[in-house]
Amino acid sequence: MRDVEQNTVVVFGQGYVGLPVAIRAAEVGFTVIGFDVDERKIAGLRRGISHVEDISHEALANAIENGSYFPTSSTDDLSGFDIAVISVPTPLTNDKPDLRFIESAIDMLCPHLRSGATVILESTTYPGTTDELVAPRIEHATGLIADVDYSLGYSPERIDPGNPVWNLVNTPKVVSGIGPQSLTDVQWFFDQCVDKTISVRTTREAEMTKLLENTFRHVNIALINELAMFAHDLDVDIWEVVDAASTKPFGFMKFTPGPGVGGHCLPVDPSYLSWAVEDRLGETFRFVELANDINSHMPDYVIRRLEAGLAERESLAGADVVLVGMSYKANTGDARESPSVDVAKRLLDLGANVSIVDSHIDTQALPQGAIDIDLTTSALENAEAVIVLVDHDNIDIDLISEHASYVLDCRDVVANGTNVDKL
Repeated sequence: MRDVEQNTVVVFGQGYVGLPVAIRAAEVGFTVIGFDVDERKIAGLRRGISHVEDISHEALANAIENGSYFPTSSTDDLSGFDIAVISVPTPLTNDKPDLRFIESAIDMLCPHLRSGATVILESTTYPGTTDELVAPRIEHATGLIADVDYSLGYSPERIDPGNPVWNLVNTPKVVSGIGPQSLTDVQWFFDQCVDKTISVRTTREAEMTKLLENTFRHVNIALINELAMFAHDLDVDIWEVVDAASTKPFGFMKFTPGPGVGGHCLPVDPSYLSWAVEDRLGETFRFVELANDINSHMPDYVIRRLEAGLAERESLAGADVVLVGMSYKANTGDARESPSVDVAKRLLDLGANVSIVDSHIDTQALPQGAIDIDLTTSALENAEAVIVLVDHDNIDIDLISEHASYVLDCRDVVANGTNVDKL
């Protein structure tokens, strides 16, 4: 029987994925090194300040105080690890997968990798990354062979920031390994951290699982977004249609329209799959390409609807517009790839005066030229238009409906009224 307390875990990347994994591993008894190259982030973590909503300041401080969690930006602290989890960003650069952060993490861990250790990739990527990139790179640097000298596997992250029901612990975790011993070791680690693990045949199935999950969401959101545009032109209330369809107990899953898609997952992950299909097979993944086109143009549609709502204006230049919500989803401060940011930038380019209400996000994430304000009666009454882009729980929706002269509601949260348009 393995002893959790005798194992040291290094988690590369202390962001929305890595930090929850690190703190959970510390909670169950592992000694955890939280590594990140962002020294500013590490300095905050050392002070017990969590930048991830799902990890409280108290939980972070407790893990530091009892010695189970140590945040660092020094590679000297990586020596002696038993398990390494790579949870670093995998952006798209020029519409191609950018794996430089994975490669960098591998290069930093290799000098400290020992026989018998386990390496787990969590970062979202295309099928084949673990066996085609990670294993050969490690073998070239160390001479160690995956599933012979050390264990190597892939386990896709399923973190949903701000979700009050499903979290790291109670969400089933898909696990895989390069070979049987690798699978055993990867699964053992996550069995200590989560309620349930689900193993798949190889790392490629696990890599594809993550892409399928988010491509499914991306495509269905695109469907409802395009339908919302057509429904408006047909004088149909798309929100009532969605609610009615949702009463069917089988064969339908509810998706709602919005100003676009954001976060790291939806705008990026399906494109990883699309790229892999084109690069490896020479085929076009038409569903993904179409979904990308629809969802990426939703901010433009929001602007067109605003122009229609302010029809008395010849242009939006000089218009005072309040945007409610800048993050990519409700109750999180994550503004990565947020369509709300795109809406703000488009309005600023058109010469509008843009004020933003969002207490969740760092003001440094606001587009240059936008003003951060509180949601007040005077701010609403002085605005020519209010666009509700994100429905954070702490937003006073009634205040908006009572005092705004014109509201474009992109989330169906404002009460119907003569001053309210629904997306």
